[in-house]
Amino acid sequence: MDHIGALVQFKDLGLASVLGLSAIGSALGVGAAGMASVGAWKKCYVQNKMAPFLLIVFIGAPLSQTIYGMILMNKIAEAAVGGTYLWSVGIFGGMAIGMSAFLQGKIGACGADALTETGKGFTNYLIALGVIETVALFVMVFLLGTIGVLAG
Repeated sequence: MDHIGALVQFKDLGLASVLGLSAIGSALGVGAAGMASVGAWKKCYVQNKMAPFLLIVFIGAPLSQTIYGMILMNKIAEAAVGGTYLWSVGIFGGMAIGMSAFLQGKIGACGADALTETGKGFTNYLIALGVIETVALFVMVFLLGTIGVLAG
């Protein structure tokens, strides 16, 4: 097998990586926020308090990063059809987006605990979720702009 043939067999590595790593981060983030929310709801039930349904927001927040990974995957796929494979864009972009999702879930876990305990601060907790979300958005937007240049 020549060198070109060896590279072509990995043509989908970048696009698989960006979606897979983004989704792994989303799953870890949803898991972290979900476990904390279930624990917070249990505390409410034990104390005969109303369990806040708003904790669903914390649980679902990391899912958007999978969508960002899919958007990047589609753009990387377009480049791959043209012969530009962009492995590093997929791998490092997916890692950055996935890490944003994972840490967003951890922030959501803390927010779930704090909201359940105090009944206050929901807007502040949403802002914290939004700041870490911005990291994933920046990665997606900057890489979308770069893909056109690299594949050009």
